[in-house]
Formats: sequence, structure tokens, C-alpha cells
Amino acid sequence: MSIHWTLIAGFLYAEIGVILLLLVPFISTRMWNKVFKSRFLRGLESQLIYYFYVLVAILILFFLDAIREMQKYSSEEQQQKTVGMSHLDTQMQMHMRLFRAQRNFYIAGFALFLFLVIKKLVSLISANAGLQAAKEAAMKQAESASRAAESLMTAAGDESIDSEDVKDLKEALETARKEAETAKKDVKSMKTQSESLAKEYDRLMGEKDKLERKVNIMGGGEKKDD
Repeated sequence: MSIHWTLIAGFLYAEIGVILLLLVPFISTRMWNKVFKSRFLRGLESQLIYYFYVLVAILILFFLDAIREMQKYSSEEQQQKTVGMSHLDTQMQMHMRLFRAQRNFYIAGFALFLFLVIKKLVSLISANAGLQAAKEAAMKQAESASRAAESLMTAAGDESIDSEDVKDLKEALETARKEAETAKKDVKSMKTQSESLAKEYDRLMGEKDKLERKVNIMGGGEKKDD
């Protein structure tokens, strides 16, 4: 494997580690949100966006190059079959080149996909933390409005209280309850999206394991040929 494909493979392994770290259950979304909103990352925010698009462009270029190599060696293999060349060494070399092109295709494709998944996970974690904070604020507002309404209703039996004030408090209480319900629904939707991303990640890990087994088998074949 050449140096640049070794770097891309290392980048892919680093992405897998970052995703596993983000999916660790005992680290709350609040903790991650504090990390994302820290002064250090805020100061680098504009530069990180620039580097993000640069890395995406580089991965896309390597991905397209791997597709080109796959098509090139596939066409050469078809030509050899058409001409009738059946020399064993030639066939083995052609198959190894095609396998390397396919391996690079999967490496670049998964690296690009997981890079986008990491960005989406970070945005979902930040949004989830914001929704949880909004839900807690709405619940506190609803509780305070409920206590105020109950105190006024209790005092209404003993004193003459303006009915308009009671009506306004009831409306505020109802509005606060609706906001709390909306925040709960938003949190559930964010949880569903996070679960779907986790399932997709598990599926990709299975594909990666299959690819690694295939690489190990082909690597063993290369050593025997040598």
C-alpha cells in the first residue's frame, strides 16, 4: 500500500475511534456540548470549517481515482479474456491490481462517509443538548406558572381577585405545558435519529470487517507467491 493510501486508511481508523468515542453512553450530550462550545474550539471554528471542506475535497478526489482504477483494470481483464491470454502470472497480477483498486475504493468511500457521519453526529449532539436545556427551562416555567396559578386560585376563595389575572395565568400555564410537550417530542426525534445512525454505523463496521478479512486473505496469497 502506498503512502497516501496508508494515510487515508489511518484516517479511516481514526474516524472509527472518534465515532466510538461519540457513541459512548456514559458521556452525556451536555458534556460533549461543553467541549464543542469551548473557547479553544470556538476560536478555531472558522478554520475547522475550511479544513473540513478541504478534507472532503481530498477524499472525493481519491474516491474518484479509485473508481477510475477499478474501471481501468476491469476493462483490461475483459480484454485479456477476449484475446484469450491465460498466462497464470499475468492473470494473478491483473487480479491483484484489481483487488488493490477495489480495496482503495472501499477505504476512500468509507473514510468520506464516516467523515460526514461525524459532522452529522456533532450537530445532532449539539442540537440534542440545546433541546434538553430548552425542555428543562420549559418545565421549570410550567412548574412556576402552575404554583402561581394554584396560589392565586387558593387566595381567590378568601379574597376578590380579578378574573382577568387568573385567566392570563391559566393561559400562560397552558402555553408552558405545550412548550414542554414540544420539547419532549423534539428530544424523542433526536433520539430516533441517533439510534438510526448507530445502526448504520454497526452495518458499516460489518462491511469493514469483511473487507479486512478479504485483505488478509489476499495478503497471505501475496506472501505465498513471493
